[in-house]
Parts: sequence; structure tokens; C-alpha cells
Amino acid sequence: MAQLEELLSRAPESVSGLKRTDEGWQADVEVVEVERIPDTASIIASYRVTLDTRGELLGYERTRRYTRDQLDRRT
Repeated sequence: MAQLEELLSRAPESVSGLKRTDEGWQADVEVVEVERIPDTASIIASYRVTLDTRGELLGYERTRRYTRDQLDRRT
């Protein structure tokens, strides 16, 4: 998480998914990209993070951006 925070200059807020892979781990991490008032208008980004078996960051990509109050309609 510290490595991702350093790259994004933003602290990760939560982990919404975690999956074991052949190379290590894949995590979906939520980050507040734009803070707004009210808080429900803040822009959140979801990042897919790839980690090795020791937890070292191998790569990341932003997969989604949304406002905090937006419902997830994906099924």
C-alpha cells in the first residue's frame, strides 16, 4: 500500500477485492482522487494492483472512476 501511495500521491482508502494469482496477488484498491464537499461528491478511483508473492508492487492500472455516492450497477 505504501508503494501505491507513493506513486499516486494519495493514500489508498480501502481494498474492495483480493485474489491469489500464479504470480502472487491481485487487489482492487479504492483511492479518493478528488475530495469535494459534500463528501458524497468526492471522486473515487478503483485501481487493479498486481503484487508478487512477497507483496511487492509489480504493476497497477486505474479501472474505474466514480463519485462516492454512485451505486455500482455492474452485475
